[in-house]
Amino acid sequence: MPLWLWGAIDNVTFNQINKSIGFLTKKLDVSMASMLEYIKTILQKVSFDKALFEKELRKAIAMLVPEEIKQLKTWCYAQFGKIYRVVLNRCFSRVRFS
Repeated sequence: MPLWLWGAIDNVTFNQINKSIGFLTKKLDVSMASMLEYIKTILQKVSFDKALFEKELRKAIAMLVPEEIKQLKTWCYAQFGKIYRVVLNRCFSRVRFS
């Protein structure tokens, strides 16, 4: 096979890989947003019980990345700040953003 043809094949392969990575990155962004939405749903459903709420909130904080934790914190204080302020303060005070 001529050498110039290898360059063309490499370029096509590179473009396909690039497209695949872009697709996977978009899919990952969607699934991360979906995870945050799922966690919000769970917290709403367990909000009737203080201990269960705290347990689920701790699990959520452990699985999310810092940017998502910030979003969750804002949402939690808006939704549950009046009834679970002590729990929220306790859980979010342990979070270290680097």
